[in-house]
Amino acid sequence: MTGLAAAGLLILLIPFAFAGLALMSTGLTRSRSAAHSVMSTLTVAAVAVLIYVVCGFAWQGYPGRAAFALTVAGKQWNWIGAEGLFLRGLDFEGPGAGFAACFGMFSAALAAIIPLGAGEERWRLGSAAASAAVLAGWTYPLFAHWVWGGGWLAQLGFVDAGGTATIQVVGGLTALSVSWILGPRRGKYNQDLMPFAMPGHNAVFVLFGALLALLGWFGLNSAGAMLFYGAAPSRVPLIAINTTLCAGSGLLATVLVTRTRFGKPDAWLSANGWTGGLAASSACAAFVTPAEAIILGLVAGALVTFSIEWLELHLKVDDPAGAISVHAVAGLWGVFATGFLGRNGQWIAQLAGIATLLGFVLPTTYGLNWLINRFWPYRVTVDGERNGMDLHELGANAYPELASHSEDFMQR
Repeated sequence: MTGLAAAGLLILLIPFAFAGLALMSTGLTRSRSAAHSVMSTLTVAAVAVLIYVVCGFAWQGYPGRAAFALTVAGKQWNWIGAEGLFLRGLDFEGPGAGFAACFGMFSAALAAIIPLGAGEERWRLGSAAASAAVLAGWTYPLFAHWVWGGGWLAQLGFVDAGGTATIQVVGGLTALSVSWILGPRRGKYNQDLMPFAMPGHNAVFVLFGALLALLGWFGLNSAGAMLFYGAAPSRVPLIAINTTLCAGSGLLATVLVTRTRFGKPDAWLSANGWTGGLAASSACAAFVTPAEAIILGLVAGALVTFSIEWLELHLKVDDPAGAISVHAVAGLWGVFATGFLGRNGQWIAQLAGIATLLGFVLPTTYGLNWLINRFWPYRVTVDGERNGMDLHELGANAYPELASHSEDFMQR
């Protein structure tokens, strides 16, 4: 099997990551918003793939194809793609670009799904779709061009084989922006600004979703390494091993931390530790040794555990699914670690990528979401939040048998 054929098959695994994150977010929310959570995932994914095909790939482009460049100090720095809208001019029979467009379509959808976890139980479906359109049509493809489309970060030597920076951190920083704009759920903090626990309704969904996400990450890490860094199909076993080791060690780190601190392991946080290990793995799973992958995952899992607490207690950021910690914090660690795990000499390029994410992507995505919120308010009404997103926005609860109906008790 050729490298491109193998990459094409692996790309088809990526939607498992959609399903995994959807189950995790749903399980981590209260039952009265469960259907809305899954519906938001489907809607956002649909919007993202549509907008990406319309204009996203035009800005992302592919190495060696048309692009706009700026000349600085006598050198050209590629900054945005110049492909046709609606994928016009793309040769689907030729090598590379067609597969990259398919990979990018799924990746844009995954990046747009990530912020949903931070906005659970209070983010309107329509405004979430509008935010996804902006992310898939501009923020994601612009940064993806810089990394995967032959852009200036790629010219510096920045490495991000499976999308730790391009998908996970971009999505995680958007989640942080959305959470800031929405504010915490009602009842999350008391008058002294101390948080109350608002546990999710289904730990089984959360744990199974984390397991399902592993399949999606096999596709992300393997296909990305083949398409953008020339990895051979024979490298897929190493990528699969390292991806699994990162996830497993991330979960074990969380189990150890929560057992030490609370006396028992926390299932909810452990699932997030597993997914944090996955997020960190994507940048360099194709280049590190298994021993290095274990270190990468252990640190990611510990970071997720402490980051969730720190954001909630000190920054008063209400993130029901832990999306910011899992994708942004663990992802930034993965980008940074690529500079010394498996890719020595990457320090300057990796730090340039991190600086771009924090100095450009974060304020850009916050500004764009703030602007959308001015015209299309993000937050649901007080009554809507009290009654639950299922009933308010979809007209029916996910679990109607759990709703109490007084007339049932009045009948003989």
